[in-house]
Amino acid sequence: MKAEKRSILVTGCSSGIGLTAARMLRERGYRVLATARRREDVDRLLGEGLEALPLDLDDDASIRAAVAEAMERTGGRIYGLFNNGAYGQPGAVEDLTRQVLRAQLETNLLGWHELTRLVLPAMRRNGEGRIVNNSSVLGLVAFAYRGAYVCSKFALEGLTDTLRLELRGTGIHVSLIEPGPVLTRFRENALRQWEVNVDVASSPHRARYEAMRARLAKEGPTQPFTLPPEAVVRPLLRALESRRPKARYYVTVPTHLFAILRRLLPTPALDAILAAASGGGRR
Repeated sequence: MKAEKRSILVTGCSSGIGLTAARMLRERGYRVLATARRREDVDRLLGEGLEALPLDLDDDASIRAAVAEAMERTGGRIYGLFNNGAYGQPGAVEDLTRQVLRAQLETNLLGWHELTRLVLPAMRRNGEGRIVNNSSVLGLVAFAYRGAYVCSKFALEGLTDTLRLELRGTGIHVSLIEPGPVLTRFRENALRQWEVNVDVASSPHRARYEAMRARLAKEGPTQPFTLPPEAVVRPLLRALESRRPKARYYVTVPTHLFAILRRLLPTPALDAILAAASGGGRR
C-alpha cells in the first residue's frame, strides 16, 4: 500500500515513541496528525513542521474537538489511528487508591476507547482503516509493583481483541504492538507519578520503594535489551501497510521470551521467573 496522502492520527507525540512515529511516518509519505496534551508540546511539534493538534486523553471534550478538527482537515478520510499516549503508575496494588487506578485507566484505556469510537464511523464510510494500539510486554505478563499499568494493558489487550473480531469483513484492521523496554521518558514520568500518588512513609513496601526510586531516577537504559523508539515504529509500518496485518507484533527480546514462557510454563514456575524479573520493585 502506498503511504502518500494517507492520513494517520497519532497520540502521545510529545516525546519517545509517538514523536518518533510522527517523524518516520511523515518521512514515509503519510499525512501525520500528531497530537499532544500540552499546548507547549503542540507548538514545538508545529515548529518542526509537523501537523499538530491538542488532545488530552483524560478529557472527552478535548478528544471530540481533536477528532472534529482532524476530520475537517482530511475531509473525513483518516486511514490510520495509532493509540500510543500513555503513562505508567508504579506502586504496590495495596497502595493504589481508587482514584489513582481510575486515572491510569482514563489515560491508558478509556481515552483510547473514546478516540477509537469517534474515528471508526469515518473508517466504516471509507471502507478501510487501520487501528494500532501500543500495548506492552506487561499486557502479556505481570510484574510486581506495576499493577496499575498491568491492569490498563491487560484490559487494552482484551478490548482490542474484541474489537478486531467485531470488525472482521469491514476492511478495518486492528493490531497490537507489544514492546518490552524501549528508551523513552517513560521511567522519568513513572517516577513523578509514584512520588505524587503513593504514600511511601505509610506503606509496608517502603524499603522496596527506595530501591525502585533509585532505579527510576537513573538516566539512560537500565534494563537489558532496551531498544530505541524506532524499534516500535517498524512494526507500526507493517501494521499499516501489510495486506494482512498481524493481530500482534512483539518488540524486544523480553516480549518474545515472556510470550513463550506464558504458553509453556505452569503458573508457579512462571510466577517465580516474573518475580525475579521484576526484582520485587528493584528493577
